[in-house]
Formats: sequence, structure tokens, C-alpha cells
Amino acid sequence: MKFTEIKSNSILSNNFILKPNYHMNYGKKRIESSAYKGLHFDTLSNVTASIFTGGIFKRVFVEDKEYGYPYISATHMMNTNPLDVAKLISKKYTPRLEEMTLKTNQILVSCAGTIGNVRLITSDLSHVVGSQDIIRVNSDNTKMPYGYIYAYLASKTAYNFMQSYIYGSVVPRIEPKTLGNLPVPILPEEKQQQIHQLIVDSANLRVEANKLLKEAVELMESYLPKIENDKIYVVSIKDRLKFNNRLEANFDTKQISNFYSKLENQNIELKEISNLSERVFTPNIFKRVRTDNPENGVPFLSGSDLLNQYPKFDSYLSRNMKNIDNYILRKDWLAIQDAGTIGYISYINEFLDGVSATNNLIRIVPNKENWNPYIYTFFKTNSGQKLLKYLEFGSVQKHIDNHQISSFKIPIFNEIEKDIKAKTALSNDKLAEACFKENQAINLIEKEIDAWQ
Repeated sequence: MKFTEIKSNSILSNNFILKPNYHMNYGKKRIESSAYKGLHFDTLSNVTASIFTGGIFKRVFVEDKEYGYPYISATHMMNTNPLDVAKLISKKYTPRLEEMTLKTNQILVSCAGTIGNVRLITSDLSHVVGSQDIIRVNSDNTKMPYGYIYAYLASKTAYNFMQSYIYGSVVPRIEPKTLGNLPVPILPEEKQQQIHQLIVDSANLRVEANKLLKEAVELMESYLPKIENDKIYVVSIKDRLKFNNRLEANFDTKQISNFYSKLENQNIELKEISNLSERVFTPNIFKRVRTDNPENGVPFLSGSDLLNQYPKFDSYLSRNMKNIDNYILRKDWLAIQDAGTIGYISYINEFLDGVSATNNLIRIVPNKENWNPYIYTFFKTNSGQKLLKYLEFGSVQKHIDNHQISSFKIPIFNEIEKDIKAKTALSNDKLAEACFKENQAINLIEKEIDAWQ
């Protein structure tokens, strides 16, 4: 049983709320303690220009880019590049487009379902339409720099405080007006500018990283034959026996054969690029022994966590757990999700070096020549994604296995190999640097609050 003491003015100043989980909230306790000891705060609404959501409306999606704008939901807004999974929302049937379109340096806060995820909109996302389940925070730099506000909202203290604002039993929510009451610490101007600049640098690095990866993917796609959609083929049983006896209708052997036949034998099995078949593996299912003490644990991430632009280390596995080393990811490894949504792939950078991850990820360990940047780029192309999905099996939950990936044929184009490797590797390094800078900015705020506990 957990218990705590609270001051009477805390009850009086919070509408006489007596719920234990409200007053025992980690962020709330830290902020109230800091305020009591003299750290100055102001409300988020007072230090920003506006806080609002887009209106509720019927969303109409289209397939053709000519008739739609990229649309991101609260679920996908945290992806390293949300445009990878963005749908297209109709230009004609979407009301209040000016209000719904995201702006550079706007801060997003998820306000339905998962509450409190935060993203800073960079210039490469400024044309995107955002979901009505995202709160927009427009900053006023004459009051407080946007980078400082973002870093604070992304901190553990602010995230936990936001959880105390949640209402609703089925779908948790918070409202813009309520978020506007969030206390924001007033740190010295010099400290605010230092934190702001770290976030600005981090945002610029992400833009550069996404641009480099896009260039690498487009370069490879210019060499790849296209895989046509919505084609129906009659395929013989004999032909299907060549592909692991796969008989289900959605396993399109004709598409696969056509794709590789156009490449004139410029293919090599992935296990050969990785040197040894053991370098493409999935760890066994394991019992997770967790710890609340980061010093005694290893950060543990899911497949979706790895896709986030700034993965948070909120869950830890005990270092004393049996075979913990089998679940550790290392820099330059690839991790492919093998269950659920097939096709998600992560390229492990320096920021993630040494984290542990779910057994539902196929690991690809590079050899000395390190082909993984090239392999990653191929799997990020439209053709690579479609070919990965052709491997999936299962009726309820889709799966692939490491043996399928190990024997997967990768098209090799010698004339662009070095360029693609260089662009993708540099992109990954910039993403890591962006995470380190953001982490530094957030830690500076947390340390300031720590000093007032």
C-alpha cells in the first residue's frame, strides 16, 4: 500500500479533489514541492500564444496524392518520419484546412488514448494535416522560447503531471483548456536559451537525417522494377512449391518471380551478406524480470518503441535476468518486427546501442563490410515493403520468421552501393545525435527541478 501526506492548500487549490492517484502523481508532487520551496512557475497558456485542437469532422481518405494531403494521427505522430505511414486526406472534403494543417515549430501533444506524447513540428512536416486528437501548442518566443517549452513538455515530470488531467473511462482524454493550466517552471533566461538551442539543433538534425534517407531510398527505387498492385494470377501448384509450399491466395508467387526475373541475377541471399546464417536470428521467448531501478536494469523497448523519433527508457529488465545478453541490440544491427504489422524495420543507432528489446524482432547482425545500411534502404523502398509482406503467414496474427529473412534475396547494384550506404549510415548517425541533444535538454530541466526537491 502506498500513502503520502499532502498540504491543505493543495486540496483547496485543486477544486477539493481528494483522489489518491491525483495527489500521488509523480510530476504533480515534484512541481508542488518545487513551488513550495521557491521555484517560480507560470501556466502553459500564459507563456504561449494559443492551445487548441482541430475540430471534429468526418475524415475522407483518398489514394491519389493529387487529391489529398498527408494526414498523421496521434498514434503515428511519434514516428521518426510520420510521412512513412501517413494516409492521404481529401483536399475537397476536409474542412478548416488552415486550422488542421501543422506549422513549423508547433508543439503537438496527444490528447486521446495515449496521453502526453509530444512532438515538435519540423519544416519537413509543415504541410501535413494533423488529427483532431492532437492538441496544438503555438509558442510566443517573446514570452518563452518554443524549444524550452517542448523540452519541458517532453520531460518525465510534465508527462506524469499531464496524466493527472485525464478524464474518461473508455477513451482517456485531456482538453486544451486543461492543458493550459499545466505549471511551467520559470528558469533563468540563459538556461532557457541553452535548452532551446539544443532542441533547435536536434530538430535540424532530424530534418537532415530524413532528407538523406529519402534520397537513398529514391536512388534505390530508381533501379528497382515496380511491383504492380491488384493483379490476379493463376499459379500452378508446382510453381508454389518453389516458395516453401505456400498455398494461400495472398502469397503472390508470380509477383515475386517477375520482380527478381527483371533484375538479371543481381541478387544475393541476405545470410550471405551477413556472412553467417546465425547472424540473422530471433531470441527465444523469455520471462521478463523487470526492475524500477535504472542502475540495475537495461532499458527494454518494444518494436513500436524503436520506431519513435525519441525512444523513452521507461521500462527496464534486470541485469541479473537469465540470458539478458540475448536480447541486447547493438549499433548497426537491424531489427524487423516478426509479428503483427509486418514490415516495420529499425536501424539501431548509437543512442540505442545496448538497449534490450522484445523477442518479436528478427535481428540482423552486420559483417565487417556492414551491408546493413544497404539492406535497410532496400527494405524501406515500396518494393522491399511489399516483398516483406508477401512473406507473412497466419490467420489471426501475421508472422514472419528469421529463416525467411535469412534466405531473402537482396538486389545488389554495385554502381550505387557506396552512395546508398553512406547516405543511410550518415542519416542514422544524425538521428542518434538528435536524440542525444534532446536527452541533454530534457535532463537539464529535470536537474533544475531536482535542485528544488
